[in-house]
Amino acid sequence: MEYINLSAKEFVEKTFSKEPVPGGGGVAAIVGALGAALGGMVCNLTTGKKKYAQYQADIERITEQAQKLQDDLLSYVDQDAQNFLPLSKAYGLPKDTEEEKKHKDEVLQAALKEAIKVPIYIVKTCYETIKLEEELAEKGSMLAISDVACGMLCLKAAIRSGWMNVVVNLNTISDKEYVENVTKELLPLLKEGEEICDRTYKVVAEKLNAPKED
Repeated sequence: MEYINLSAKEFVEKTFSKEPVPGGGGVAAIVGALGAALGGMVCNLTTGKKKYAQYQADIERITEQAQKLQDDLLSYVDQDAQNFLPLSKAYGLPKDTEEEKKHKDEVLQAALKEAIKVPIYIVKTCYETIKLEEELAEKGSMLAISDVACGMLCLKAAIRSGWMNVVVNLNTISDKEYVENVTKELLPLLKEGEEICDRTYKVVAEKLNAPKED
């Protein structure tokens, strides 16, 4: 099944069901794609406006890159579901004998590294999108500035959700060097990405004179 081609209602209902996919990974990808889409919308509402003519080249660049990042994130929805299938089968392998235990462990470890690929991509792609759309807080149309903050909130949720789907697989992978390398690569992206999201949200809130929060 191609989950990305379901209606929004169907996708939500599939997620609600007892089926294992779409799960956290697919949802993270969708939410990240929505964050990229909101950035694209802001660009499209800004482009060609005389008031923002000085940013036109930047807006065109952001539009093009945001489209690609959105498409990448959308593609991860079905990739994540496909990569989970071998893992679900591996968990069901017998382990009654020592030989079966060894075989199951080998298959399981390979399947875990396959299942973790898309969540890793989600973290990296959300980070790229966050970095890209940070500019829109200053260069985007004020008529759509709230959508910059909304997009960043989506991306913050998506990058954190992607990371949780990395962690759940890392915890069962026995290759310590692999686990260490993935952790060292992604944690700085997670930290910086969330900081940018929070900073951008604050910039937008100040521009909109949002009531101070306790």
